[in-house]
Amino acid sequence: MQTRQLGQSDLHISPLGFGTWASGGGNWEYGWGAQDDGDTIRAIAAAAHACINWIDTAAAYGLGHAETVVGRALRELPAELRPYVFTKGSLVWDAQGRISHSLDPASLSREIDESLRRLNVNAIDLYQIHWPAFPTGAPEQSIEAAIAALDAARKAGKIRHIGVSNFDAAQLERARAVAPIASLQPPYSLLMRGIEASILPYTAAHGIGNIVYSPLQSGLLSGRMTRERIAALPANDWRAQRSPEFQEPNLTRNLALVEVLRGVGARYGRTPAEVAIAWTLRKPMVTGAIVGVRRPDQLDGLLGAADLKLSDADLAEIQAALPEGSAAPVPQSVVEA
Repeated sequence: MQTRQLGQSDLHISPLGFGTWASGGGNWEYGWGAQDDGDTIRAIAAAAHACINWIDTAAAYGLGHAETVVGRALRELPAELRPYVFTKGSLVWDAQGRISHSLDPASLSREIDESLRRLNVNAIDLYQIHWPAFPTGAPEQSIEAAIAALDAARKAGKIRHIGVSNFDAAQLERARAVAPIASLQPPYSLLMRGIEASILPYTAAHGIGNIVYSPLQSGLLSGRMTRERIAALPANDWRAQRSPEFQEPNLTRNLALVEVLRGVGARYGRTPAEVAIAWTLRKPMVTGAIVGVRRPDQLDGLLGAADLKLSDADLAEIQAALPEGSAAPVPQSVVEA
């Protein structure tokens, strides 16, 4: 699997990254239902053997649990297979598991230390601000002070590079005035194309990489989701209640799009998931796409996205099937914690 330079950093990453949102399990506000830790560890090992060379996680996933599981997986991998570790901070929780948001420098410093401990690493390859503000409408905190705190951690050797997630162009401008920003992590999929208008051009102009999340719209575009499976999602799977793309009237049109992807993929012997991911990777400004993997066998229908080149005719067919409104800015309520 060929690699791509992440922004202007010294990190060269595979087109696919291993996502761990679901690895946090179901015992928190934005969980995906129960997850077997052994499956996660085996999936990480399988991904590493398949040349996926970076893992994206976050302190908030499972309230620290995903980072802990990643740390266990890293200990079991030989040094030559150990991937880059990317994590995120700024979402904190109380004793009852209630999530809140903080860009306070002291809080971020504590978060970095806690992530280092859970991940069992000496330095974090990429540390990202998870959200500039959370939830929607919350008073804005100082982006500048937060980035300065991360830069201090970088100079202390605790993190190697600084990234941000869910920032708009104006917020990126403020961040990069304080310290070099290696990457942005925005949502991007066939159903969430809001970054195309201004975010991608801005990052291209300023040498900032993009590692996009939810390229499969939380699994909806994988080709494995049926009405029956969606209806049976457990109550502790956030998609069952919070994602409008899994509800009507959106669900019918989204499943119709999946059938178009299935037809395109059939021409190449690829899955709908591989077509959907390849569609995001077609943009030169997109450095990599984060794919969530819960079991090793799920990699089989994803890895082919890395080298799948869609033709102009393929892209036109997909474009004709896209729902109206998918290029609009993405409401915070439909994306991850």
